[in-house]
Amino acid sequence: MVTMKDVASRAGVAQSTVSYVLTGSRRISERTRLAVEEAIAELGYHPSVSARTLRSARTQVLALALPRGGDGYRPTDGRFAIEVCDAARAHGYDVLMLTEREGVPGLRRMAGGGQADGAILMAVAVDDPRVAVLRELGLPFALLGTERAPGGRGADGAEDFSGAAPFADLDWAAAVELALTAAAGAGHTGLAYLPCAAEEVAGRKGYAVRGLAGAGAAAERLAGSTRVRLLEPPAPDALYEELLALLGDPRRPTALAVQHVVGVPTVLAAAEACGLRVPEDLCVLPIGMLPGDTAGRPLPRIELPVTEMTTAVTELVVAAIAAHGAGEDPGAVGHRLIRPALLDAQLLHAG
Repeated sequence: MVTMKDVASRAGVAQSTVSYVLTGSRRISERTRLAVEEAIAELGYHPSVSARTLRSARTQVLALALPRGGDGYRPTDGRFAIEVCDAARAHGYDVLMLTEREGVPGLRRMAGGGQADGAILMAVAVDDPRVAVLRELGLPFALLGTERAPGGRGADGAEDFSGAAPFADLDWAAAVELALTAAAGAGHTGLAYLPCAAEEVAGRKGYAVRGLAGAGAAAERLAGSTRVRLLEPPAPDALYEELLALLGDPRRPTALAVQHVVGVPTVLAAAEACGLRVPEDLCVLPIGMLPGDTAGRPLPRIELPVTEMTTAVTELVVAAIAAHGAGEDPGAVGHRLIRPALLDAQLLHAG
């Protein structure tokens, strides 16, 4: 059985220092704390329940606010939740999940009851009200997504996120712009972009808003050489009929970038109904698919970097918790905007 003495020996510190790290009863340097936590992880040490309850400021629990939309369970939500749990355990944290039914009142109850050291918010909307609540409550947090609409840029040309809440996210604007410009570069002169669902756009979800901005930037960049049609945000029950009208038109696009990835099977079914071969007659390019999901056939695509995003957001919230415990600003730990990668680009070329 691994003991605290074993952890202290592995970390090269006194047993009392291990106790301080476990209980949070004294301020420990970041370097020492990391050495102790690494030793705990390497040895698989589990402090007793009684030792854990001695913490005056730490529960070793992270709250995950995982919204439940009107369409019920979404595989993307489940994948992110599982990987957040894995990333949290690597830092010695358990996860308490809050659903949309909990909303802001649930966050207040959780924070007021001291049930978690910090929170991760999913499905973040532009100017998300949950951010203001968590700041008001003084609970460290990080966002899986960003509440910022595309805005100004700094002297280096990068988007300016000064003052933004800590977040990790795919650069959705860059992802959509990459998809459309890459399709144009492959020879497609008629492009269309299918944005996120109408409900997500109306709810100003960050990924939806930023994707639309990327499409607008691509259309402006390609103006004069390539026609880019920005389709209306789809309503799921009307999507198939709308796609039949789009793809059955002689002036149809030859490439369709799809951010509404749950609609990809519907896109493929509509293409087949119109007698179009994919990718020979119609290039379908999903943006934000789960890793390894190709809808049953090879497609050029931009995948969600799920592991990279969940690892980054967990590191950010843990850093925010540490900053808060040290009397520093937990909102100053930074952000991680992940560049998109286009996979199987050879399938883009126009037939």
